[in-house]
Amino acid sequence: MHKVSRRDFVAAGLAALGAGGLVLRAGAQPTPQAGELERYAARLLRADDKPMPVAPAKLVATEDCILGPFHRTGAPYRAKVTPPLEAGVVMLITGRVWGVDTRKPLPEARLDVWQANAKGRYDNDDPQMPPRKDVYVNRARVVTDETGAYEFETIHPGAYQIGPKAWRPSHIHYLITAPGYRPLITQLFFKGDPHNKTDEFIKESLIIELATRKVGDAAIEVGTFDVVLAPLK
Repeated sequence: MHKVSRRDFVAAGLAALGAGGLVLRAGAQPTPQAGELERYAARLLRADDKPMPVAPAKLVATEDCILGPFHRTGAPYRAKVTPPLEAGVVMLITGRVWGVDTRKPLPEARLDVWQANAKGRYDNDDPQMPPRKDVYVNRARVVTDETGAYEFETIHPGAYQIGPKAWRPSHIHYLITAPGYRPLITQLFFKGDPHNKTDEFIKESLIIELATRKVGDAAIEVGTFDVVLAPLK
């Protein structure tokens, strides 16, 4: 039996392609330069026939809240905030970022989120055991899509004590930025937490209600938190 080498096989294939001619598909765009891939991917996701979401009738700028002492810069961009197999009740948070002036969603807004684990501990709350600079636990950044939507998976954060009789309720920190809008530092809280009533930093507008959904044999919590930004001027 005559053996065909890989070189002969490739040459034959190229000859066959040449006979028919190589044709660039209609609508093909130039390959983007390095550093532009994120914007290029965002453009590909846009569809002219995809209806844009309509702003709620009542649209007011989201209230701020304290930054807290545990923020770290440089968290990775990822849709899963927690490490694999992190203990706790799985939670899925979705929402949109809006501009209060235009009443339109803001694509490519950046959301920096961080939180405590199920026991109420942050990865950097022990000065004696600081995290490695390249390791981020229960922290992530996400970018809104062309409809201003974002989504991340995490676990329900635990409450923690900050004084003899003072507790912080379960919450998730947010830092949101978008071109032309004022950066917003805020927090997301959850209805039914027993410490909501005594927390000195909480604001009623930042509390959402969670629903429980079955996924296979497991139950997860789901909630929606829309963010509305105020313009720079």
